[in-house]
Amino acid sequence: MKYKILCSDLDGTLLSSKSDVSDFTIAEINRIKSQVRVVLVSARMPRAMTYLQRRLGIENQPLICYNGALVLDGENKIASAEITIPFLNEVYALAMVHSIKLGLYHGNEWYVEENSERVRKEIRYTQTTPVFRATKDTLADWQSRELGAHKIMLMGTKNTSDAIFPILEERFSEDLNLYRSNDTLIEIAPKSVSKLTAIKLLLKDDEELSDVISFGDNYNDIEMLQHTGLGVAVGNAREEVKTIANEVTLANTEHGVASFIKEHLVF
Repeated sequence: MKYKILCSDLDGTLLSSKSDVSDFTIAEINRIKSQVRVVLVSARMPRAMTYLQRRLGIENQPLICYNGALVLDGENKIASAEITIPFLNEVYALAMVHSIKLGLYHGNEWYVEENSERVRKEIRYTQTTPVFRATKDTLADWQSRELGAHKIMLMGTKNTSDAIFPILEERFSEDLNLYRSNDTLIEIAPKSVSKLTAIKLLLKDDEELSDVISFGDNYNDIEMLQHTGLGVAVGNAREEVKTIANEVTLANTEHGVASFIKEHLVF
């Protein structure tokens, strides 16, 4: 089947390193991009994705940011869903009890309290820089500007993350989406959105989910892989993701997405 849209997660999937795509991946995207719309789908903020769009030569395509909480087409905002201040205040209070730091994101704004090793990694991997200030000051600022968060990142240790996650699930599972990015990181997004809901917004009148091929590696990719025409997990994906995928390709460090495109997307 000839697919009309290719949607790919970035970290651990399309990226062959922590921060960049390989020349092989660039070549394969360039080969197909006149026949297939290539859309980047990530938990990242917009400016942590646009440099990759430029590398791939797909700046004319939309971006799905923050796991679907923000969908952009150039300067045009297609959709935006935010975590409101009351929820932010509750999450902040719980995080303080467990000695967990917050990263707060809205659009291209990113705020953290301190320059920790985790934050330095994020700067290095995403080629973006946060504003350093107290979380309470960010929440007060956003309240005055009537803004919420497109994403909250909880940055702790394995022990503190293990301790707080079930509490977050019990309190917020009906209102917020909670993801364990890894042992020390928890991402929180608005409940109403996902990568799949965002993809649906981008379908044209003559397109259906069956026209989409998608690639991913983590829990927040499962719904996307399950409900698009062909869901492909990279070889380094979590076992739960491989189980539900239609196909499994090579690991991201072995250019799995590009390898699958080369073998299966022939025009």
